[in-house]
Amino acid sequence: MVIRSLYKKIDFSTNPKVNPEDERQPIVKTERKHELILFNDEVNTFDYVTKTLMAVCDHTFIQAQQCTYIVHFSGKCVVKTGSISDLESRCIRLLDAGLTAEIV
Repeated sequence: MVIRSLYKKIDFSTNPKVNPEDERQPIVKTERKHELILFNDEVNTFDYVTKTLMAVCDHTFIQAQQCTYIVHFSGKCVVKTGSISDLESRCIRLLDAGLTAEIV
């Protein structure tokens, strides 16, 4: 008898409970962030890649140097993220400088 009084009826209905406050939040569409990826090559020097990243991607010297080492040891590195319109011109400038890059 005591056990029954402690037992609480559990509702296993398939209808989810909706929080009314959740419906009031506006849905904001955000632009997808794309990535500019730089790939390793056996042609360009560390100094050249570092200076190019500083000029094209607006990196500080330390940021550019870290990306250069990541590219060298890992084969690739995301050097910039942002909108496709911003990254297209940067990618073209990297390609014109003799580096291998792509946007994903």
